[in-house]
Amino acid sequence: MKRLQAFKYELQPNGEQARSMRRFAGSCRFVFNKALAMQKAIYEGGEKKVGYAGLCKELTTWKTQPETAWLKETHSQVLQQSLKDLERAYKNFFDKRADFPRFKKKGMGDSFRYPQGCKLDQSNSRVFLPKLGWLKYRNSRDVLGTVSNITVSANGGKWFVSIQTEREVEQPVHPATSIVGIDVGITRFATLSDGSHIEPLNTFRKHQQRLARYQRAMSRKTKFSSNWKKAKARVQKIHTRIANVRKDFLHKTTTTISKNHAIVCIEDLQVRNMSKSAAGSWVFWTNVTGHSDLS
Repeated sequence: MKRLQAFKYELQPNGEQARSMRRFAGSCRFVFNKALAMQKAIYEGGEKKVGYAGLCKELTTWKTQPETAWLKETHSQVLQQSLKDLERAYKNFFDKRADFPRFKKKGMGDSFRYPQGCKLDQSNSRVFLPKLGWLKYRNSRDVLGTVSNITVSANGGKWFVSIQTEREVEQPVHPATSIVGIDVGITRFATLSDGSHIEPLNTFRKHQQRLARYQRAMSRKTKFSSNWKKAKARVQKIHTRIANVRKDFLHKTTTTISKNHAIVCIEDLQVRNMSKSAAGSWVFWTNVTGHSDLS
């Protein structure tokens, strides 16, 4: 069977590369938002939306216009991937899998993707990205398979590279034969049919005081000043820490369940409607299904 897998690492760019990556992410966000605004205007005018090929022609036009000529500084295929993302967002909306596409905000999920043209040098822990050159990364494990595309993203003041690969593997055979049911709750994170239960992980409470202190400090700064940006970076760092701890807990918990049971049954409930704080339970469900290739 063919396995798609992503390997994520922290990048170690120099100053010029970091500035270029911020510019690339901003260009992709601009193209996405401009194309979305155009599609909405066309729809409101009663016309049929423009397809991906038509959007690419519009992108070429934008590059020739003086006010948006700076788009040429970003790799063309990287910008085209933003248009593909918009096309996919519309398809998910029409297939009733997602809400209507929304405009992207600066600093919220900044990223860009290379469909090809990248090189990987694992022995020296570096990756080549067009218009950026060779970048060092923190090599924590080997990349397995053939590289299909590479995504660069920003989170918590750091840059990361996600390398997606394809490779042929044997169909796994689960060593266990047991079946377990899971009841997702609020006071208890999850209760298993074998009598065991999983307590919720309240990472926010642990960091609450420090987070509140940094948020108060940020509120006293002049917005968008250098000190305000530094204070904001400290707040973002704490939020990133909380998110990483939760993600680690979810992955370890779901991996343990999927490895110890051949079949996992989960109740069909709208967990999001049970409590505003139950979003973690929804992620728990998706993580269990994500580990289903182990069974």
